[in-house]
Amino acid sequence: MEKFLVRTNKPTDAPPAAKKLRRYDEAYLQFGFTATADLRPQCVVCAEVLANDMHSTVSKQCLEASIMIGDSAAAKLGAVPLSNDTVARRIVDMSNDIREQLIEFVKKSPYYALQLDESTDIAGQAQLLTYVRYLRDKAIEEDVLFCRPLQSHTTGEAIFNVLDIFIRENGLAWDRCVGLCTDGAQAMTGRERGLAARVQQVAPLVKWTHCMVHREALAAKKMPVLFDSVLNQSVKMINLIKSRPLNTRLFGVLCQEMGSGHEQLLLHTEVRWLSRGRVLQRLYELREEVKWFLTEIKSDLAKHLDDTMWLASLSYLVDIFDRLNGLNLSLQGCETHILLLADKVHAFTQKLDLWHGRISRGNCDMFPSLADFITDAGTSHDFSSLFQSASEHLSAMRKQFATYFKEDYSSFAWVRDPFVCTANELSIDMQEQLIELKSDSRLKELFSSCPLSSFWAALMQEYPELCDVAFKILLPFASTYLCEAGFSKMTALKTKYRNRAQIEDDLRLCLSNIEPRIEDLCKAKQAQVSH
Repeated sequence: MEKFLVRTNKPTDAPPAAKKLRRYDEAYLQFGFTATADLRPQCVVCAEVLANDMHSTVSKQCLEASIMIGDSAAAKLGAVPLSNDTVARRIVDMSNDIREQLIEFVKKSPYYALQLDESTDIAGQAQLLTYVRYLRDKAIEEDVLFCRPLQSHTTGEAIFNVLDIFIRENGLAWDRCVGLCTDGAQAMTGRERGLAARVQQVAPLVKWTHCMVHREALAAKKMPVLFDSVLNQSVKMINLIKSRPLNTRLFGVLCQEMGSGHEQLLLHTEVRWLSRGRVLQRLYELREEVKWFLTEIKSDLAKHLDDTMWLASLSYLVDIFDRLNGLNLSLQGCETHILLLADKVHAFTQKLDLWHGRISRGNCDMFPSLADFITDAGTSHDFSSLFQSASEHLSAMRKQFATYFKEDYSSFAWVRDPFVCTANELSIDMQEQLIELKSDSRLKELFSSCPLSSFWAALMQEYPELCDVAFKILLPFASTYLCEAGFSKMTALKTKYRNRAQIEDDLRLCLSNIEPRIEDLCKAKQAQVSH
């Protein structure tokens, strides 16, 4: 591009003059220039940032264009791309505004509850992600509170220090915190120095909840030797094909030629809640293709796919893990509470009792893959040993669920439905209030037309004591689902190309339900750049 140099005429023997600084004026737009945040001139035609002195080179085309632009320069200004620094500052401004709004909302709520989890990002930095649930405008809201790095250790004491500093710096009161939900790691559950214990020392109303999704995964983890062996052999088959690029490509070609519904297997990972069910389902659907491929490469694993009992065991695992995945998915999601998820777990344990009784009698119609396989195999095979193993598995799983889900929430049945349940454990005054509530036909209509939390929020003024108890059980989180979903966002934001990024502000903009007050932020900025 043709350029020319603009210089000032100075005598060579004159003493050096003091550097003259000029203030930016909006009138400069008529010449086609605006100013960056650090007061350097920027061309609105080509977005080139120039030096502050008069010894800068300017493109001839831009100078000619700037004369022609005139009053339209202001319109051209909106198309000037923002620098990375400017974008970063805007993100910080919006994040701070969202955080300030959230803090004000939480301060106005009578109670609040916390959910938190810790994970390691791509750079090996431990990140503590925390969500808060609070009452706002007669509804329960939940939002990301903060994401802060743990500089050294990830002990309960270190996590508590980060949490405590944020709570106190932002003027939140620990005595209004009624819930804390985490996973079951030792750093969270230690009796003396675990996070839950440390929080309860400063927040006497806090009730700690072990994430129900994690508990479900732990309760379903143990299996009899037969099924555990089938699972391990299945994983070996999948890894043999998936871990080698050539095998993966050849298997894909084989599936295409055979007209299969899928062309690839799925890798198994222990840290993903739904992994086992989906992996086994795909393997079972492609069992013929896998047998053909393993036979071609002369793998000893191919013999299992000719074993009728092994395939029957695989079909049972497909069915039971499909049921477990259904429960797991029902425990996930936003705006859940302890009573709702406890009902879902209770229903599943009753199903386990039902399935145990039926399979003990040789009836497997509740497991469709197993039932179809046995029907196709014919009467020449004896599956009694499989039924015995399945019966033992279901019985052991029922005991595991009873171990991990010991809480009894039957005394809060009136919170779920105050019109059909009694509450003899309440004080006499509160029982009288509950009777008055039941007799109000207007409230019956409200109860049937709005969410449970909104119903109790609407009664705060009329029945404060009942609402106080209700919100202490409805506000606490029942799982760390939001944190897990937040970490998925963090993985997308902080990649190997942005491994030094401080992502709290970016993450808040991605996860928060609160809109930044853009107009207020714009008004707070100077309309004219000046020194």
